[in-house]
Amino acid sequence: MTTSSLRAAGALTALLAVFCSSQGLAMPKAESAPVVDTAAGRVQGLAEGPLQVFKGIPFAAPPVGALRWKAPAPVQAWSGVKDATQFGPACIQPSNRVQSIYAQDIGATSEDCLSLNVWAPADARNAPVLVWIHGGALRTGSSKEPFYDGARLARRGVVVVSINYRLGVLGYLAHPELSAESAQGVSGNYGVLDQIAALQWVKDNIGGFGGDPSNVTVAGESAGALSVMYLLAAPPARGLFHKAILQSAYMISTPALKNGVHGEFAAEDVGRFVAGKLAAPDIAALRARSGQDVTDAAAAAGFAPWAAIDGQVLTRQLVETFERGEQAPVPILVGFNSGEIRSLTILAPPVPASAADYEATIRRNYSDLADAFLRQYPGSNLQESIFANTRDALYGWTSERLARNQTAIGQPAYLYFFDHGYPAADKANLHGFHASEIPYVFGTFDATPPRWPKNPDTPEERRFSDAMIDYWTSFARTGSPSAERAPAWPAYATGMSYMHFADTPKASQRLLPGMYELHEEAVRRRRAAGTLPWNWNTGLASPPLARP
Repeated sequence: MTTSSLRAAGALTALLAVFCSSQGLAMPKAESAPVVDTAAGRVQGLAEGPLQVFKGIPFAAPPVGALRWKAPAPVQAWSGVKDATQFGPACIQPSNRVQSIYAQDIGATSEDCLSLNVWAPADARNAPVLVWIHGGALRTGSSKEPFYDGARLARRGVVVVSINYRLGVLGYLAHPELSAESAQGVSGNYGVLDQIAALQWVKDNIGGFGGDPSNVTVAGESAGALSVMYLLAAPPARGLFHKAILQSAYMISTPALKNGVHGEFAAEDVGRFVAGKLAAPDIAALRARSGQDVTDAAAAAGFAPWAAIDGQVLTRQLVETFERGEQAPVPILVGFNSGEIRSLTILAPPVPASAADYEATIRRNYSDLADAFLRQYPGSNLQESIFANTRDALYGWTSERLARNQTAIGQPAYLYFFDHGYPAADKANLHGFHASEIPYVFGTFDATPPRWPKNPDTPEERRFSDAMIDYWTSFARTGSPSAERAPAWPAYATGMSYMHFADTPKASQRLLPGMYELHEEAVRRRRAAGTLPWNWNTGLASPPLARP
């Protein structure tokens, strides 16, 4: 501040003191900006009522130049106090993004994006910690998206951390030359390694913000939930978190680093292909191009970011890791939404000309499983059956499989089905659409993207949101979800129980009977064939499944 502005501020303070004295009032206390010591240096955040908020704290060195496509390096220490009052830039993502209901302006992007944000109660001492991983198909999104604001969760006594991680080709490119550079002989998985580095930062530093490093829950939705599955399976992440929340996870087949498996190209071969499309003779040529240029060119060439089975971060297919009981032995809260595909129609095959055509295709693709398939997804309403089948093959089967697998290793699992609608969404035929639970989990009705069906901010909707916030934060606190003035949530092991979030939360049993068994058998047969992936190529789009 200038000398004149300081004098003006002093005069205003004096006038306020005179007014308060004349009215018999105490002078309001100025909220001092909180300062916390971290391993790399001090950070200064914001005092927001009962909370302390820190934004844009770096947890790893900028992965630029020679550090592009390398495991995250430690952040360089700084002297003095670093300003932590503004979000850091989002990680670079494709310039031409689909203008869907999820699209919004995320502001500046940069390769120097490995930062995180913290919302903490001002009086927090050994509080539970919830680390949020954003969605966006591993290619878009940011921790600073407004409807991920952690304030309402933090007011329930939880320290909330949201993180950035490298996206797209910058986060998931594998290539033989990159593998040769690595001491482990592997490449790719940089986005997952960023998430692990953020969790290590939490372990090392969150105590200074009032969090308990021995009580960390990792949570995410969509690609964020896929990331949570990667972390559950990843040996390097073991011990860095103690519970997991997975919202709309999808346990699809995963490429291997060196060889083609289950109909997927080897990740290194995909890297060779991308380099060829970009006319890059070597990795040095790719590093010489801007991050935005490489990202846009790779996306235009059809690069799809996935983690890879490399023997280090991921040791085998996720389905195998979980059925062998090799995943992290922690409690989980997991579920999916009734209308997942209503807002993701690109994943669903087109409606055939008639019910007869539909049935004929299903009988050809599913052979002896066709009767079970048609009972689950009848031809009486083709569009709804196609949506439901695609939903279940991706999200429903994954959620129940995770609940079963975690129960099998003696860990509590809590399953949910989000079937909540509201006028604007239902009018747009988006009842229970993908990610529609997020504003209820975060209590951020006023912060959704511009094209999002507007949530009504009514007492009934706030009570519904409060119940979900209670369930999520109590799970982070104790490993058992509970909510005031809402039903008890029994573990899945109790009669295949789940929580049905419709107009109000209601505990029930046996979600969509027959659904899990059908898709588990379909995936089992694809695995046995060895040449077939399992993802959204289901139902009408399924390859013919061999009889046992």
